[in-house]
Amino acid sequence: MLTEPDEGGRPRFKGSVLRQLRTDAGELLIAVVRMHGVGGSVWEHNERISSSWHSLVDPAAPQEGERSLGRIRPYVREMSGGGEEAFAAVESVVASREWLIDNLEKAANELPKRDGHRAYDLQQDLILNGQQDPGLYIAQHICLEEDPLTDMEGKFLHPVDHWHWVAVRGNNRNKRRHDIYGVTSAEVLAGMPVKRIGGDDESIIFDPNKWLPQLSRLFNTEYAKHAAVRDAADPDEVPRAVRAAKVAVVESHLVVGCPTPRRLYRIAQMSNRRDHVHPPLEFTPNDRGRALGRNVMGIYVVEGVLEEKIAEVLSGSAPIAELPDVPVDATVSELRDMRSMLLLRELFPTDRRKRLLIRRALSESPPSQLSAPEVNRRARAWSALTSESYPHPWNPRIAEVFQLADVRDGLNPSRRRLPELLAAADTDDEAFEELIAFRAAHWLAAFDIIDADRGSLTGQKTDDDGTQAARVRRTVKNSLEAMRSHRGKAVGVLRELAAAMDAGDRRPRKVADSGEPLVEPMNRAWFNREFPKASGVRRRKSSAPRKHGHDPHAPGNATPSTGTEEYGSRTEGTTVGQEEVRPLPQAGPGAPAGGPGNAAADCAGPSDAASAPGSSAGPAPGSPDAGRSATGSGGSAPGAAESPGDEASGLPALAEQLAKNIQRLSEEVSALHGLRDRLADRAREESAAHPLSRRQADDMGLGVMTAEVGLRRLRPLLDSMSEPL
Repeated sequence: MLTEPDEGGRPRFKGSVLRQLRTDAGELLIAVVRMHGVGGSVWEHNERISSSWHSLVDPAAPQEGERSLGRIRPYVREMSGGGEEAFAAVESVVASREWLIDNLEKAANELPKRDGHRAYDLQQDLILNGQQDPGLYIAQHICLEEDPLTDMEGKFLHPVDHWHWVAVRGNNRNKRRHDIYGVTSAEVLAGMPVKRIGGDDESIIFDPNKWLPQLSRLFNTEYAKHAAVRDAADPDEVPRAVRAAKVAVVESHLVVGCPTPRRLYRIAQMSNRRDHVHPPLEFTPNDRGRALGRNVMGIYVVEGVLEEKIAEVLSGSAPIAELPDVPVDATVSELRDMRSMLLLRELFPTDRRKRLLIRRALSESPPSQLSAPEVNRRARAWSALTSESYPHPWNPRIAEVFQLADVRDGLNPSRRRLPELLAAADTDDEAFEELIAFRAAHWLAAFDIIDADRGSLTGQKTDDDGTQAARVRRTVKNSLEAMRSHRGKAVGVLRELAAAMDAGDRRPRKVADSGEPLVEPMNRAWFNREFPKASGVRRRKSSAPRKHGHDPHAPGNATPSTGTEEYGSRTEGTTVGQEEVRPLPQAGPGAPAGGPGNAAADCAGPSDAASAPGSSAGPAPGSPDAGRSATGSGGSAPGAAESPGDEASGLPALAEQLAKNIQRLSEEVSALHGLRDRLADRAREESAAHPLSRRQADDMGLGVMTAEVGLRRLRPLLDSMSEPL
């Protein structure tokens, strides 16, 4: 693989083994090598297991048993002629040899938990078929802060630093190969016990040039012995040398050069992040969301629209205190808030250049065609990266609270400091709305007060006083709307959550109606009771102009009632799927349909656009559509509530509205499949053979059939209205 030494006595790689690797973050020069199967190490900086460590961007002190990983920095050395030169390697500092070994063992133990939903056993696949895809490795230099131990003669008992090849791509394959060989990454890096390679004493060999030949001789001996008795041996009791035969040598890609070596870490990670953006496996939601967000930050840096230092903080690889203009008196809650708001602006940018770059990073539609799933994907990335500043990650679906119209042109919350917003929230409408829209969901999720609706009412917890808590399933949007309706207490809750963060992430306390904290700890049951779920029966939207600034508590308008729900049943005070169902307001005496008495229905949001099949919602009494269903078959068609008003009466507007509603219908069908899958998963977890009653299944099947009839009738009608072929 190497040329003859040059005039300086230095051999070089032959051109035939070198390859250029391009990523969105930059270029790498790799050497294609045949590596011993035991080579390489798992990397604790692997993004799949990043949430297993106390994050550098969590300003709170690590809790008992937690630890942070050392920062990755470029490998830079002073040159003899003066100045510094960066090489195609990375460097990190570890407190001690014990910490180094513990970190590697923890990383190896965490990887199988994040291995994705494979349809096969990876280790058995390697044993039977070998490794088909090469891993990508970079060189890492590790320095120990603690002075090494010495013997009686003052000689070091172990090295003061280590070099190893870490797996940037292929961590799981590397870990499984070590399992097959019966060794660990910690032993490969920090020293091989003699007992592992056939010896019988307690010594450790640190030089791979010494222990690797011994390991190979041991395996060759085992393999030869098995070959002699192979026909008589039990096939299930083969020695490890036989199991390791297919991975005795594996093709690997070693990074040996980089035109921008100071950015090597980000460039190498970017090659792995594409697997998160277009995954061959199912990644956990938090891991995938964080990888998506980091992918965006990396492209911003390469294109020169985001400073490297800010990108490091937003990606989670540098403390928040390194952001520019951080107030010296900033508390934990404010530091977390600063980073979260910066992430929000970068993932929903207003700058036209960034809007193009994020489309490229996430393979999105043009802004005018941006879909709800694409918006939710960005929101999940924001939520997942934000949770890295907190002790425990939460369900990133918490952030699915944005409307398409609000985010197409980006989001740009005010630059006001968090303490100022909290102090003014009682009387300042803009401050209160910012706190509810951009902070409340994450803060409540951080303390397990709310969670994204998972579509199940089983496993209900009891209330804090021992009584059964109300069976409530609600969306995050519903929780936030309830807080908007109880402003005084909501402000008290937000202030208490911030105070709990600043006091070491203690358990937040309940608050009185005045907003003052009480003694008892806050929990979900209390939140659902104090901020009740708005519910009711949904009706079709009137064609009357929308009343802006409408007061839902004005005379003649119904106030939201609180109800409970059983899956599969619908009464007043329930939800359908994950949508809010609003109460039907009663018109005042002499008020026409769609007039002021029905303003609550006029203000229905986009989530009210469709009723479930079999819904009783219909046209307003006295309207031209009274007595006639939207589909002509007794069901309410999806999108029926979106009938255009005076502002959308032209042919192009009506056609566009029809196209949007059909697109929404397709998305709703996908959502139904997802809900069914979640119900099936929960049933398997709880060993419930039949999660639906016969009546529930029949009712749902009838609703699906009703929708199918309407859709079959609709398709030829649409075709008859189109221009000829």
